[in-house]
Amino acid sequence: MRQNWISLSLVLLLTVMTDWASISAAKPKDAYRVMTCNIRITGLEADAPYPERVWENRRNLCVNTILKRKPDFFCLQEVIYDSYEYFKKRCSAYSSYGFVGPEMDAYSEGYHNIGKNVIFFRKDKFELVSSGCYWLSDSPLIGGSMSWGTTRARHCNWVRLREIKTGKEIRLLNVHLDHLSDSARREQIKLVINECAQYSHSFPQVMCGDFNSGIANAPILYIHNQQDWSEMYEDIHGKKEFGFTCHNFLGDQRKKKGKRIDFIFHKGAIETLSCNIVTDHEGTMYPSDHYFVDATFRIK
Repeated sequence: MRQNWISLSLVLLLTVMTDWASISAAKPKDAYRVMTCNIRITGLEADAPYPERVWENRRNLCVNTILKRKPDFFCLQEVIYDSYEYFKKRCSAYSSYGFVGPEMDAYSEGYHNIGKNVIFFRKDKFELVSSGCYWLSDSPLIGGSMSWGTTRARHCNWVRLREIKTGKEIRLLNVHLDHLSDSARREQIKLVINECAQYSHSFPQVMCGDFNSGIANAPILYIHNQQDWSEMYEDIHGKKEFGFTCHNFLGDQRKKKGKRIDFIFHKGAIETLSCNIVTDHEGTMYPSDHYFVDATFRIK
C-alpha cells in the first residue's frame, strides 16, 4: 500500500512538473507574460458555509495557479490584508505596488469596502521607474473619494517599469470598476483613458482589471471607440463573446450565463502573442469566483 501511494505521488508530481514546464516553454524569449486576477475579497459571510470558497482553503490553489505560469507581472483585484500578506510571502521573487495608502491607515485588518488593486512584477527583471494611485472620481487625488453614483470608492494603481537587460519601458495599470452602475463605470474608465493620453502614442501601456462589464456595456464600448486601444483576448480570438470569466465558484455551470468581465487592454508598441482564460480548479475548488486571464505579448 505504501509503495503504491509513493508511486502515485511521483506520478502526480511529474504530471504537475510537466504541466508547469509546458506552460513556461510556450512563451518566446523576447515575450512578456501578464495576468489579471480577481482573487475575491476574503472573509465574506456568504462564503463561510462553503469550505472550498474560504480563503484559507483555496489560497494555495490561487497562488499556484499564477506562479506556475511564471508571469513577468500580474495584477490582482479585491486584495485585503490577509491575502496581501500571503501573496507577499509566497511571491518573494516579485516586488509589489498598490496596497498601502492613506485610505488604509485607519485600519489594520478586515474589509472596509476598499479592495486594493495590487501589481506584482519580477524584481530580478524590472526596476521601478515611477508609480502612482488615483481615485476614479472627480477628485482623483483624494483617497476613497466617490463620484457619478458609484457604489464604492474605486481606484487605479499604476507602475512604470524598465527592463534591466534591455532598457525597454512599459506602464501597467490595474483597475476595478463599479459593480452596479454602468454610467459610473463609463465615467471611471473615461478618467483612466484620459490620464493615459499624457504618454506618447507609441509608449507601451497595459491596462488590466475587473471591469464589471461585458463587451456590450458602456465602459468596454467606450474603450473600443478609442482608436489606439486594443484588447488582448480579442486580438487572438476575435471580437465576439468567446469564453467567460465570472463564474461565482460554479465553473462551467455558469457557461450559459457567464460573460467576460476581466480584460487586458493595451496601447502603444505592443504585439499580442497569446491570450487565454485560465480555468484551473481542483474538483469543486477554484482559485477564485473569477477565472484569471493570461496573456503574452512583445514590445515592438
